[in-house]
Amino acid sequence: MPFQDIEKKWQKRWRDAGLFDTPENPGEDKFYLLEMFAYPSGDVHIGHFRNYSIGDVVWRYLRMCGKKLLHPFGWDSFGLPAEQAAIQRNIHPHEWTEGNIATGRETLRAMGVSYDWGREVVTSRPDYYKWTQWIFLQLFKKGLAYQKEAAVNWCPKCNSVLANEQVIGGCCWRHKNTPVERRTLKQWFFKITDYAQRLLDDIDKLDEWPEPVKSMQRNWIGRSEGANIDFVVAETGDPLPVFTTRPDTVFGVTFMAIAPEAELLRKLVEVCPNREAVEDYIAKAVMKTEIERVADGCEKDGVDTGLHVINPYNEERVPLYVADYVLAGYGSGAVMAVPAHDQRDFEFARRYNIEIRVVINPPGRVLQNCDMTEAYVEPGVMTNSGQFDGMDSVKAIKAITDFGAEKGYTAKTVQFKLRDWLISRQRYWGAPIPVINCRQCGIVPVPEKDLPVELPFVKDFLPKGRSPLADVPEYIDTTCPKCGGPAKRDPDTMDTFVCSAWYFLRYLDAKNETEPFSKSEAKKWLPVDLYIGGREHATGHLLYFRFITKVLYDLGYLPVEEPATRLFNQGMVCDENGEVMSKSKGNVISPVDIMSEHGVDVSRTAMLFFAPPDHEISWSRDGIRGAERFLSRVERLVGATLRVPNSERQTQGPVYMEGLSERDAQLYCELNRTVKAVTEDIESMEYNTAIARMMEFLNVVTPEDMAKSTIAFQIADTLTLLLVPFAPHLAEELNERLGYEPFVVDRPWPEYDKSVIVYDLVEIGVQVNGKVRGTIKIAPDAIEKTAIEEAKKQDNIRKHLEGKEITKIIYVPGRILNLIVR
Repeated sequence: MPFQDIEKKWQKRWRDAGLFDTPENPGEDKFYLLEMFAYPSGDVHIGHFRNYSIGDVVWRYLRMCGKKLLHPFGWDSFGLPAEQAAIQRNIHPHEWTEGNIATGRETLRAMGVSYDWGREVVTSRPDYYKWTQWIFLQLFKKGLAYQKEAAVNWCPKCNSVLANEQVIGGCCWRHKNTPVERRTLKQWFFKITDYAQRLLDDIDKLDEWPEPVKSMQRNWIGRSEGANIDFVVAETGDPLPVFTTRPDTVFGVTFMAIAPEAELLRKLVEVCPNREAVEDYIAKAVMKTEIERVADGCEKDGVDTGLHVINPYNEERVPLYVADYVLAGYGSGAVMAVPAHDQRDFEFARRYNIEIRVVINPPGRVLQNCDMTEAYVEPGVMTNSGQFDGMDSVKAIKAITDFGAEKGYTAKTVQFKLRDWLISRQRYWGAPIPVINCRQCGIVPVPEKDLPVELPFVKDFLPKGRSPLADVPEYIDTTCPKCGGPAKRDPDTMDTFVCSAWYFLRYLDAKNETEPFSKSEAKKWLPVDLYIGGREHATGHLLYFRFITKVLYDLGYLPVEEPATRLFNQGMVCDENGEVMSKSKGNVISPVDIMSEHGVDVSRTAMLFFAPPDHEISWSRDGIRGAERFLSRVERLVGATLRVPNSERQTQGPVYMEGLSERDAQLYCELNRTVKAVTEDIESMEYNTAIARMMEFLNVVTPEDMAKSTIAFQIADTLTLLLVPFAPHLAEELNERLGYEPFVVDRPWPEYDKSVIVYDLVEIGVQVNGKVRGTIKIAPDAIEKTAIEEAKKQDNIRKHLEGKEITKIIYVPGRILNLIVR
């Protein structure tokens, strides 16, 4: 069948009719469907093809279920991916980006994806980044955007700063094998730490987000309860506050360790007896990556400063070391070292021959430090701890904290691993930071009326270790909006994650020239009902867009505190060698050639049939032939129906089992079971099994059946409707042949006749972490969601799930359900 011909025909009709345009007044039936937008550093590849096909399945199914949908698309066009690609090709990023957007848009249109192109956004255009700059100014006014000198992650290949979330395994997220260095620069930050507790607490509201993503965000935010203890540098009197989760070990402190980048150390270096050795050590330590410094198995080293610190609990003077296993970003950048009860401190003390003092003994046993081969880190009985001797160490945590609080040198506190979001980039291709530096007035925000601060067109945009904009006097040199004197613009640009943190809001009102979006549109469409994208963004984009949403909610611009109700993580697409496809690896496959040869419907059906959408797949052309055969069989089946004279067809209206032949009754039952199964599979986003269910039905019904069946029209009609989400062009063609108009998505999704779907229930065992905890009775083809719901109704099973997180589900319909929890 000439699939390509009918695809062009229907895509033109869809465009002419504005089929994908967003309704003005969705009301109660609103549904905001969103896939993560694309980096235009090349054409759309097969991984995008999969992601956007998943979204299109959802759109077509929900449209037939009566939903009023917003389904927009745009381009994350600022930032490193586009700039690096442009540099490699020796063309300007603007030219490269706009060219790729045009190519990518054409490819997506050729796919027939249901995007409302009237709401397209491009983050590198002034009409978009004007509002990115506006958001920066709102954070600045709220005290959430600030500038400071800081030790930062530096990628020597990018020649730019990286946020903590962009450092993976000690290497750059873009240049996977390039170790990240540490440098001290003046940088802009967003104060995401002010929202740490809310970001953490509200994870519990994200019921329809994948557990792994929620778990990664909890760990990244990293809440720790403990105490701040005020130690004092003996020689200078400077306070040295230390955060610890183990105040029960404070009497075992035998040295203090401070991070090489700690702010206090800069001052103390001036008076260090061992100044030369300390400065030499600092210079070497800051060149190491954080992974190199803190990884298990790495030898812990440091240098004695010659200074001492006083422990307020026993007034002992202990030596102060600079040690690279201590990081400046956590707490005050110093730790109280308790070698007997912390493994890193233990290794350090052994190396430098520092006292190891036991202050907690295991129950029923006395530790001897000379016999210890590793630190004892479990609870036990207090010893060598003054008035707290003999106390249970867990209870001593509170007692010691309370004692220090009464004396005024200890305070119960909460600490987070989350660091403030570093947004400065020393690159050209990004949204300019809208601030002006005036000698007289200091940092002055650009007035909102002067936005956007447009990115100038410069020929020499190659990274040089500082922003190329610093060398463009006509851009940098300006006038202070406050005093009118000479001033300079900030030369840096914003991290592209700032652009993507709010793009879903611009879609609401993409042509608005007076505000980023109107409150009425936000109220109408928010939150996003389904967000489709990769799990790799868990601690980057998915955290940032939650933060920006909360800020704008607090400022009164948004009606919601969380951006998306449901998150779905699609699986990666790998090449035939099992390598994840990416433009940076050069192993991407374009869907254009595949669509040209086989058609869109065949290509997307094959892609959707490979595996469940959240599973990783290895791309192979082998699935194309199977998809082609399947769609051709459907077309032939409908064709066989149309050859039956009208007088012999039972067309529309109810079907009564008692009036059917035995064969038709069998077909009618199978048809309704297929409708039920496909519907449930689509609802649970198990598209591969939905297609498999239709294939199974085609193995039951034959063209001969269709030639003589009195329900042939119902079969053909229902199959056509079930086909819509997977092969929309063919479905439109078949729908027209069956006599319907104008579009198949305007017809309701088929319902099944419950009276003819009779199953004998089967009893299956339910395991929790591999141990049988009960049984449930369900239909043999019940979906995973139904099986879990039934399991949670059983008291004994529910008891083993309470307070635990389900991390993995193993479900074989009709056989077993195993829930892995922790």
